[in-house]
Amino acid sequence: MLENYIIGFNVVLAWQNLLVIPVGVVVGILVGAMPGLSASIGVALLVPFTYGMDPAPSLLLLVSLYCGGEYGGSITAISINTPGTPAAAATAIDGYACTKKGIPGKALGTSIIASTCGGLVSTIFLMLLAFPIAEMALKFGPPEYFALGVFGLTTIASLSGKLWIKGFIAALLGLILRTVGIDVVTGYERFTFGVLELMDGISFIPALIGCFAMSEVFMMIEEISPLKQTFERFSSKLPSLAELKDMVSTIVAGSFIGTFIGAIPGAGASIACWISLDQVKRFSKEGHKFGTGILKGVAAPESANNATIGGALIPLLTLGIPGSATTAVLIGAFMLQGLEPGPRLFVNNPDLVYGMFVGLMVANLWMLLFGLLGTKLWVRVIETPKSLLAPMIVLISFIGSYAVSNNVFDVGLMLAFGIGGYLLRKLGFPVVTIVLALVLGMMVEQNFRRSLLQSRGSYDIFFTHPISLVLLILAVAFFFYPFIQEWLADKRRMSLRQS
Repeated sequence: MLENYIIGFNVVLAWQNLLVIPVGVVVGILVGAMPGLSASIGVALLVPFTYGMDPAPSLLLLVSLYCGGEYGGSITAISINTPGTPAAAATAIDGYACTKKGIPGKALGTSIIASTCGGLVSTIFLMLLAFPIAEMALKFGPPEYFALGVFGLTTIASLSGKLWIKGFIAALLGLILRTVGIDVVTGYERFTFGVLELMDGISFIPALIGCFAMSEVFMMIEEISPLKQTFERFSSKLPSLAELKDMVSTIVAGSFIGTFIGAIPGAGASIACWISLDQVKRFSKEGHKFGTGILKGVAAPESANNATIGGALIPLLTLGIPGSATTAVLIGAFMLQGLEPGPRLFVNNPDLVYGMFVGLMVANLWMLLFGLLGTKLWVRVIETPKSLLAPMIVLISFIGSYAVSNNVFDVGLMLAFGIGGYLLRKLGFPVVTIVLALVLGMMVEQNFRRSLLQSRGSYDIFFTHPISLVLLILAVAFFFYPFIQEWLADKRRMSLRQS
């Protein structure tokens, strides 16, 4: 085993491999920071350029891009409330709140440190526990995916806080919107109203950009005064050592959650981020502060986000099964090099496999360096007056929405969600629950119906499968936990008043 890692180090130390890793990280960060693009799109765009390269540098370039791309989405999420990737939507909640408090440097610093730690932890898991985790992930069928989706939806209660009724209404709206398009089970059209562009459903990226970025632009316009334009000053100061120590348990928890969920084929970084944020909030003594600009609210999703990389590579490398959209693209890169992911890869090409392990570790370290160096640059962008910043966000939003499928309809969809998100925010509805419902709605519905087809209409299938049963029990427990916690707090307050 040790000999394999020595071989892996030798592979990475080759000059061309040392060069492609930082290049891949930088490209990944830029791709991730651009709304509408993602790590999977970046890897897909770069795969043709690796044709003719040797297997080691080509795969190290793509894996490094994957690493940087997952982190890059948090930069614009924190800076201008415009998540660069779907997973960064969870980071935007507390991240942008930190920016409004004048401490974006601490949020950006927390993001890169948590992302690096999550990436390193998941890489260690990838090295040591690839086969056991992959075997467990293979046990997930439709009932387990349905239960996982339901478990993810229980985060609505904690994300909505005291506005839980409005939170559930907003989530219900998101679930309804998720039903638009062709029914994958029956093939019938649902709520398309004859609009061809809605056949594939509501495109998630324009909806995400509209709910977060465009609604924020409308909020900015309210605050812009034509008579008085001032330059706000923001701190580029990074989190202190004491603040980082306080986040150790949060980062560790997010790393474990991200690694495990990343190893489940099809689950993805978005689900990992939301679940991580919710679980950390539930068990934190500062749970009531989440959403107000607390650094743990950035550390939880960001550690889980990059931890999904190592997790997603586990089923890819050990079983040849993609754990995410990006690893599905990576299969094409392997085939382009005449390689077949799976158990034989460890036997026939151990230098390549362990070179990827070591290269992923090195990519995370490069990402940490670039992230810390770029913090001051992003703070300068945030300091731009709102009268200039708002048009910049609009431009990025239009480009990001159009880039999804080169379709003007998506731009209109983004604007519609922007106006809707703005109105909901003015009425006190948390738009974040709409985004969560859009993320999980399809997983819940499709796997619920597949499970019933598999069991011929019997609901027993959800309770006879041990994993789905445990997840459903946890979902019920975590759903009622915030209400029980609030009830106990009210009871304590009543007893204090009486005494």
